[in-house]
Amino acid sequence: MLTVRILEEAAEEATEAAAWYESEKPGLGKDFSDAVDTALDLIEENILPLLPMSAEAGALGAKRIILKRFPYDIVCLIRPNEAVVIAIAHHSRTPGYWSERIEKT
Repeated sequence: MLTVRILEEAAEEATEAAAWYESEKPGLGKDFSDAVDTALDLIEENILPLLPMSAEAGALGAKRIILKRFPYDIVCLIRPNEAVVIAIAHHSRTPGYWSERIEKT
């Protein structure tokens, strides 16, 4: 089992996305938050292999899990006993926009 730590910027991304979805359709924000929570549980339990990122991001050690129903990845770094979530990244964002956050881990 891994400890999951979420960087403040990643938490803000999740909160902003949930608020946006909720404004689009009542209840959809909760569905988004539930999808994030489910993915974080899978990361914590270490029962789902995380997907590699692009070559550049992968070279930084980043892995990702794709959310169900939503065009988002949870981007994290896996350490021996910890997963550090560095981004809740929409698929339309520039790849690797979060790379400077790695220094905070």
